[in-house]
Amino acid sequence: MSTYAIGDLQGCFSELNELLDIINFNETTDQLWFVGDIINRGPESLACLRFVKSLGNNARTVLGNHELHLLAVANNVCNLHRKDTLDEILNSDDAEELLNWIRNLPLLVNDNELNFVMSHAGLPPQWTLKETQKFAQETEVLLRGDGFNDFIKYLYGDEPDEWTESLKGYDRHRFIINALTRIRYCYADGRLNLTAKNAPGKEENHLIPWYSLPNRQTNKNKIIFGHWSTVHLGNVKDFKQFNVYPLDTGCLWGGYMTAMRLEDEKRFSVTSRQFKSK
Repeated sequence: MSTYAIGDLQGCFSELNELLDIINFNETTDQLWFVGDIINRGPESLACLRFVKSLGNNARTVLGNHELHLLAVANNVCNLHRKDTLDEILNSDDAEELLNWIRNLPLLVNDNELNFVMSHAGLPPQWTLKETQKFAQETEVLLRGDGFNDFIKYLYGDEPDEWTESLKGYDRHRFIINALTRIRYCYADGRLNLTAKNAPGKEENHLIPWYSLPNRQTNKNKIIFGHWSTVHLGNVKDFKQFNVYPLDTGCLWGGYMTAMRLEDEKRFSVTSRQFKSK
């Protein structure tokens, strides 16, 4: 049995199938981990979503910001964006079933046996792993429960950008979701910056990638994440020095789709079939 973590799919189903062929994926014995953003922008979002769902216990998937966007659109909280490819999901016969499945995805996966943690975007530097698990579970209860329809209306926003244990209500849950599904950069004091998206070394000096902030509380934990397709294009090439494993290698943008076998950390990749001009 092998376990493979795979970077953002974003509707690139053909590349996923090619990647699964390369790793000789055995659906009866192997397990796949997905870092979230399995849908949107690419040409086959519905196929990706149905496939990952069909894997059942042979897959572990965390919520990404594009899954949350789909939930918001489905609940009339926001409109589709120009480059979204979510219509086929929203208009499918099994749309309600798919949306309910997404609502029940976790924000965080921790596997003590494999010694890996996975979230879509990363972990805020001030949280320990134990705290991150606790806070993620708080928000998962809300996403899955009767309060979802009210909460989804207050999902979006960049504030608060600073964590305090005294945060309550929607502000608290919004920070938790932003920290796990949108984080890239922080300020030196640990506050989130949710607007900067460039590669490390190509933003203003006062912005620090979340994983390299001094005294990050999870620097002993091996963290798998996606979300940041340009992270590989910056001034950091050896991510293992930070104990992090970024797996979004820009398949949607003409790069690659990447899988990592967790047992030995060997990587596999296939070239994107998407146009680089997207």
